[in-house]
Amino acid sequence: MLKFARIVVAGLVFLLGASSHAQSAHGTAPEAVAMVQKVIASIKAVGREKTFADVNNLQGPFRDRDLYITVNDMNGKNLAHGANAKMQGKDLLDLKDADGKLFVRERMELAKTKGKGWQDYKFVNPVSKQIEQKSMYFEKYEDIIINCGIYK
Repeated sequence: MLKFARIVVAGLVFLLGASSHAQSAHGTAPEAVAMVQKVIASIKAVGREKTFADVNNLQGPFRDRDLYITVNDMNGKNLAHGANAKMQGKDLLDLKDADGKLFVRERMELAKTKGKGWQDYKFVNPVSKQIEQKSMYFEKYEDIIINCGIYK
């Protein structure tokens, strides 16, 4: 009986460890907010050019698991993208998610009216390569919008 109890306890410890490891593979909402604020602090400290180069670096300081930064101007043009170099410099205003939602256009309006907040849409997770529910935290800073999202 004692041997059985030890096996059960060992199994529970393994499952709890596996569960917390699986959860740690994804960024959290507080981590996304902190990353956006880290980008704003970097812009203040070293300027836009250096910060945007760091955002564009897929191995750089603004990439953590499935968290990455994107930066847009107030018209929807991408200024930096931490997961897809093909997006850099592109006008993304009319980009649609898997359901046809004009999510960049919506985010531009939210940033203009609210300054910061969260937005939900569907997008390809760069880690899983699957279309997933995403919540994007955005913050307007001067004339740009800094974004970092979490996959649900």
